[in-house]
Amino acid sequence: MDELRRLDPKDIGNWPAVVQLVVLFVIIVLVIVLGYFLLLDAKREELEQGRVKEGQLKEAFLDKKQKAVNLEAYKQQLYEIQQSFGALLKQLPTKAEMETLITEINQSGVGRGLQFELFRPDVNERKTPEFAERPVTLRIIGTYHDLAAFASDVAQLSRIVTLTDMQLSMPPNADPKATSSPLTMMAVAKTYRALDPEESVQARKSQKKPQ
Repeated sequence: MDELRRLDPKDIGNWPAVVQLVVLFVIIVLVIVLGYFLLLDAKREELEQGRVKEGQLKEAFLDKKQKAVNLEAYKQQLYEIQQSFGALLKQLPTKAEMETLITEINQSGVGRGLQFELFRPDVNERKTPEFAERPVTLRIIGTYHDLAAFASDVAQLSRIVTLTDMQLSMPPNADPKATSSPLTMMAVAKTYRALDPEESVQARKSQKKPQ
């Protein structure tokens, strides 16, 4: 220990060889440790981020590869959907036939002996690029069986009509057990028609306009 204390830091060249080697070894170790923390550790984090990104890219590649393999099947499904949708569109009346369809709805109720308190076709239509929807508000009085038969008749019309928002109510003094007691049904019959070519173009343009 006394020899180490007598060593002159300014005269390292005259230190014993063993001491010089030990000091050199310590310096090398310090350089390696500092280099690891200052350089290699940062690169290690960058490498880990690269591995994560590589995994994400592999998943994206496999997903796209799966879609590419099934492309023909997807095309066939799209074709079948377009065919089915086209068949449905053919069931829609034209603008000229729309009033006839509304009359058929009314006649379906009259034919069942129902009493219409309200039959109000909406003057406004909701248009998509494929069709226009026109609701008809109904308030009808009749027995439960006649109202059910009316709903069935509407569903079997040659054109597509849907009954929505149906509500049944009984007169205040009616017997709930009597099947012949009159009921009041509120409903909205939604009718649909095919768009003329000019209307379809206009509807598509309206959809593309910013809201």
